[in-house]
Amino acid sequence: MQHQQHSQWLAVADYQLHLRQLKPAQSDCVYPVLMLHGAIENSRIFYNEKGRGLGCFLADRGFDVTCADFAGRGLSSPKASRRFNHSQQQLICQDIPALINHLYQQHQQPVMVMAHSWAGVVLAASLVRFPDLLPKVKTIVTFGSKRVISVCGFKKRLHIDLVWNWLSPLLCRFYGYLPAKQWRFGADNEPAQYLLDTIDWIRGGAFVDQTDSFDYAAACADISWPQSWHFAAIKDQLLGHPQDVQAFLAETGLNSGRYTVLGKSYGHQQDYDHISMLTHPDASRDHFAELALWLKQS
Repeated sequence: MQHQQHSQWLAVADYQLHLRQLKPAQSDCVYPVLMLHGAIENSRIFYNEKGRGLGCFLADRGFDVTCADFAGRGLSSPKASRRFNHSQQQLICQDIPALINHLYQQHQQPVMVMAHSWAGVVLAASLVRFPDLLPKVKTIVTFGSKRVISVCGFKKRLHIDLVWNWLSPLLCRFYGYLPAKQWRFGADNEPAQYLLDTIDWIRGGAFVDQTDSFDYAAACADISWPQSWHFAAIKDQLLGHPQDVQAFLAETGLNSGRYTVLGKSYGHQQDYDHISMLTHPDASRDHFAELALWLKQS
């Protein structure tokens, strides 16, 4: 492992966001990297203490990487609970701007932002809502990011219609938060309001804020995006189906960027899925290596 890891916390409103910093032994890129995780997970999708994951891979190659835990998740404080709630709008309007501004001020360079799954949606929403952030963003990279789940079938009815859209709100009423980790359908728990805010978008509702009706779709039309690269996985048949990823890119205008499907038929060593695209050992020899080269050339 050719980097060092340590944690710090960023105060935002009445809570603190945990930042896992991966510092390279020798820096080879002036632009800092910010990694944002998706729903019912935390920043460990990008790293572990043994040096695995995309964050560690990039840090070993000279990138200064920060993996952030959103409010209530991971090592952020306080944890999601009946006493601590957090909405999607708070994440869009407070957390993401605070994270980008923090790294920009720290490094005095625009930030390379990477997002897994739902984080790509809230990242896009934050940037179109606060376009003054765009000069502070060097590149955008997403993995399996979609706003609407349009695919049909048994898995959709079970995991989305039943568990996410019906059971999860009931659990939120009972516990005061979504205990996805205890119920074994997620790597981390979620604040109740955040879960509730996602449902209408996932079902195909308008790309409009649930709290104040800000029209994200309309705002996207006026945005000139930074360079971007978007990954979908061939075996991701539900949470980031390639057709839903492409629909999200078209809706936001991010389809002006580069797009890659990860699978053996596209020249990769594995048929990746929603999680393995970031965790499989072969990813370092497949898209991680190509991504690192692209970032250094951007």
